[in-house]
Order: sequence, then structure tokens, then C-alpha cells
Amino acid sequence: MVQRYGIVQLSTGEMLRAAVAAGTPVGLKAKEIMASGGLVPDDVVVGIISDRIDQPDARNGFILDGFPRTVPQAEALDQLLKQKHLKLDAVIELRVNESALLSRVETRVAQMRERGEEIRADDTPEVLTKRLASYRSQTEPLIHYYSERRKLSTIDGMMAIDEVTGAIHRQLVALGATEPKVRAKSAARAAPAKKGTKQSAAKAKTAKKAAKTAKKPAKSAKKAAGKAVKGTKKAAKKTVKKVAKKAGKKAPKKSVKKGAKKAAKKVTKKRAKR
Repeated sequence: MVQRYGIVQLSTGEMLRAAVAAGTPVGLKAKEIMASGGLVPDDVVVGIISDRIDQPDARNGFILDGFPRTVPQAEALDQLLKQKHLKLDAVIELRVNESALLSRVETRVAQMRERGEEIRADDTPEVLTKRLASYRSQTEPLIHYYSERRKLSTIDGMMAIDEVTGAIHRQLVALGATEPKVRAKSAARAAPAKKGTKQSAAKAKTAKKAAKTAKKPAKSAKKAAGKAVKGTKKAAKKTVKKVAKKAGKKAPKKSVKKGAKKAAKKVTKKRAKR
């Protein structure tokens, strides 16, 4: 879930240790209580959670692992989230078979004894039985609490790991959760053009304008050249007629046309060279 959705996992135990190590006001308060052997009260735990979810890495969302464990903790969490204008998207209950859990612990303890390994004091069938009794009296009421608020999603925790993962993913997608890649694509579609793109567009516009402006002198030049040729033809016709008149003859039409064409060609060539 952490990798898939780009969110952080927040374990109350780890948060307590981090707050104590950082020496925050809430962490120092927790340190005193822990040093005296007492249980850290709910208000201190909620204070630590409050500090932690304000950190930048929790902006995209977070998973509260192992909290809340009681209804008063859930109520305190609701109050905290309300103050921060946040809300819980879902509460996932992984429902498991208690007898299967006891069987696993018994098998693990027996195997460790056979290998001569040290058995953890908190990993015995006796401790698990106490924990399950504590779960039923303190944590199980949360099922009703979150069901009433339509936040609870129950998943069979006895399935294979990939099946449990798939079931959680389907529940979150149904609630509107999106993966960072999907979010990034949607944001890219909705985002306005970047600065570089705007600059390119502006350059293209300027180039288009320049090309249009460049066309104008070219058109004017063409027009002027046409006028010049026309003027040259007229001048050539006059010259041919003048020469013919001096000779006492009427200039033939063909000669006038031919002479005018020749003279016009010469003038055009000269202008083109320039």
C-alpha cells in the first residue's frame, strides 16, 4: 500500500520511539511515563500522531497501523482529524481464525524448542490467549463503531498474501483511491501549458508575423518590377516610333512590339542584377 499509493505507514510504537528520540514536548512527556513503567495515555499518543501527520511525507495520506485500539482512541482521532480538516477514507479489518493463530504459535514454539532456539516471552500460546481476550474486550467494539459510520471494510485475513493485497486494493479503488501515476497523468492533462511551451508558441507567432511582414515587401517589389517592365515597354515603343518617324517611315507594329520586348528584357536583367 505504501509503494502503490505513495503514502506513509505510521506505527504508534515507532512514532513514540521517534518522538522520544527527537525530544519533542510530547515525546519528553511519553519518555517520563515509559521510564516509570506506566502505559502512555491516549492524549499523549494522539499528540504524537498529530505532530507526525503534519510532516511533509504525510501530505499524500497515511496508514495508521495499530491505532486506534479502543473506542475512546477512535473518538480522540476523529476530533484530531476534524481540527486538521482531514477524514478517514477507510478502516480495514483483517478478520482471522483465532484457533488457526493459536495453532501457528504452538507450531512455531515447538519448532524453536527442537532447534534449541530462545523463545520470545511475548510469542507463546499463553500470551496470545491473553492478547485475544484483550482484543475482544477493547478493540472489537471498534467494528461496530466504524460500521455505524460506514467506514469499515472487512477482508478475510486467512487468504494468501497476494489475495489479501488485491482485496484491500479493490476496496480502496471503490472508495476513490488513485495511484500516484494515475494522479500525475490526470494532473498533466488538466495542467496549463508550461512556460517553455508558451515561449515556443510565442516564438512561432512572432515567426509567422515576420513571414507575413516579409511577404509584403516581396509583393511590393513584384508589383514595382511589373510596373517597371510595363514602363520600359512603353518607353521602347516610343523610341522605335521616333526612329521610324525620322527615317520618314511608319513603324511597323511587329517591330515596335519586338523592340519593346527586347528593351524591356535588358532593363529587367539590369535591375535583377542590382
